Amino acid sequence: MKYTRFEKARIIGSRALQISYGAPVLVDYPEDMLDPIDIAELEFAQDLVPITVVKN
Repeated sequence: MKYTRFEKARIIGSRALQISYGAPVLVDYPEDMLDPIDIAELEFAQDLVPITVVKN
């Protein structure tokens, strides 16, 4: 699915918040990658973010 830049920002931000509060990470990431935003972007790039967008 193609997302607008605003939807992408909202998805990555929401997922990063979940990760920072201790949600399980769905991708393998390097140990030196500590920023939840970077991890959320990695999940988004691999299409593994468990967040859906409903468009009306």
